Amino acid sequence: MRRFEGKVVFLTGASAGIGRATAERLAEEGASLYLVDVARDGLDETAKLCAEHGAEVAQDLCDVSDEEQVHANIAACVERFGRLDVLVNVAGILLLEHFEKIPVEKFRRILDVNLIGTFLLCQAAIPHLRESGGNIVNTSSTSALAGMPYGAAYGSSKGGVSALTRTLAVEFARQGIRCNAVVPGSILTAMGSGDNLPEDTDMQLVMRATALDKPRKAEVVAGLIAMLASEDGAHINGEEIRVDGGTLS
Repeated sequence: MRRFEGKVVFLTGASAGIGRATAERLAEEGASLYLVDVARDGLDETAKLCAEHGAEVAQDLCDVSDEEQVHANIAACVERFGRLDVLVNVAGILLLEHFEKIPVEKFRRILDVNLIGTFLLCQAAIPHLRESGGNIVNTSSTSALAGMPYGAAYGSSKGGVSALTRTLAVEFARQGIRCNAVVPGSILTAMGSGDNLPEDTDMQLVMRATALDKPRKAEVVAGLIAMLASEDGAHINGEEIRVDGGTLS
């Protein structure tokens, strides 16, 4: 399929995991890509992989919680490609910690990257998406929909992303902009590995968030993002679609 032929996609969190898998999927489908992350080596590798699929690619470092950097990169994308059709917000960081031990500055940092970053990207991109009749795909989490032990900061940030997604979907629907969210759970990424669990973890609590079938690779999320961002998702707006192997069912 070449559903993104002639389309320009701005993608955050592109250095690894769901971000890299999505970049490759969209490159295969004909998109021109502007990729950002804070990890230079991973970002360069993703850009190389996308170019091997024949995509035109630009990339730069960007801390999505920094308003100046966000606006500069959106402007650079439009200057480079002449348009913007899709914004995909994948960038995020995770903190798993006992609630009573979470330092407030770390809680704020999670909100700054995961929620404020998504807000800043959407705000900067919407004027260009209005011109192209484009759309936004955000990345929420099953922790936004059900209690995730040790994930108070992460779940709070993703709950905000879900609420923001619904708000933008309603506010901009009549202006031709759609906004949806994918809701991953039990996905095999470095951020989602057990290495992030705190000391004295109660594994019985953790097992509540285990997929009914098995954990899956990031490509399953990338496939859903591609569908939502394409014309196949033209009548889907304000949705939060789980990719969690039935975890929350």
